Amino acid sequence: MKKFDAVRVRKTILDMAFAGSTVHIGCAFSIVELLAVLYRNHLNFDAKDPHAAHRDYMVLSKGHGVMAQYACLHEIGWLSDEEMSTYFGNGTRLKGLADAHVPGVEVTAGSLGHGLSVGVGLALGAKMNKTEQMCYALVGDGELNEGTIWEASLFAAQFKLDNLVVIVDVNGFQAMGTTDEVISLGDIEAKFRAFDFEAVSIDGHDEAAIDRAYRDFKASKNGKPKALIAKTVKGKGVSFMEHDNIWHYTRLNPQSYEAAITELGERA
Repeated sequence: MKKFDAVRVRKTILDMAFAGSTVHIGCAFSIVELLAVLYRNHLNFDAKDPHAAHRDYMVLSKGHGVMAQYACLHEIGWLSDEEMSTYFGNGTRLKGLADAHVPGVEVTAGSLGHGLSVGVGLALGAKMNKTEQMCYALVGDGELNEGTIWEASLFAAQFKLDNLVVIVDVNGFQAMGTTDEVISLGDIEAKFRAFDFEAVSIDGHDEAAIDRAYRDFKASKNGKPKALIAKTVKGKGVSFMEHDNIWHYTRLNPQSYEAAITELGERA
């Protein structure tokens, strides 16, 4: 396994986005620390076998942030340098939305709101099989507009899936504007508590806080599913992308690519 730090992961995302001339950079950047800490310190997997039966599950319901997951899978060694260079190209497996044909990607996602339901099913299966497997499902805050999120949450609480951790990327934006403008979400932590989840809110870029929350959730066998409400910054890590929703659909050109790479290099 490689160094696997947040700056390295963001640089890989920029390389992919530039090579593929594609979008969704800002929403990949907001989840980098959440995924890096999970893969580095907590997710149980076999480095030689992405399909090992005993693995923990990482469900990216927010499928448009998949470049961050691909970058993590590259760090593990499940995706090669050569394959990463083909991102979004003709004939590649590495599409712009999460695709279960890629080793380590559990769910095909992109139509928002559905990945969590699959994650709930995986967590239920692990419970029925009496394994120690965890299921982590990462959703976007705008994705909480979808009714299926709350149907899945009701189900998770009913069946006491304390091996399920829902990670909510609260970056305050969705494709067409801020979450407050589209559908205000109010107190997300309180909402999950009302659905009988154990819930905590943290800074989604504070690796120590993320690490502690994952560790505490895994140790908490109280019959309640978990919700990690992670306050993040869309475009985190590159100053001209931060809090600017234009980077949901803007492509890099040579000048913006070099400026972003240079800025990340200065922060390394």
